Amino acid sequence: MELMNHDLAHEFPQYLEKMNGLKASDAHFSTLCEHYDAHNHTITQYEQGKTAIADDALEVLKKKRLELKDGIYQILKAD
Repeated sequence: MELMNHDLAHEFPQYLEKMNGLKASDAHFSTLCEHYDAHNHTITQYEQGKTAIADDALEVLKKKRLELKDGIYQILKAD
């Protein structure tokens, strides 16, 4: 089974330039992105079988990643 790539560049390719600018100028946005990247990396490790985790615990991580993604998107679409 091929895993989907959930990094922010793949999730929001239309906002790459805006994301880079906001990461440099907005500490809150930068922190959201850092947390998203950390959650995404952890989830990827579990999905690739490098570490074991219970299904319900993995779902909690995925929900948190989605919550972070939603927060990032709200900022990106503002203007």
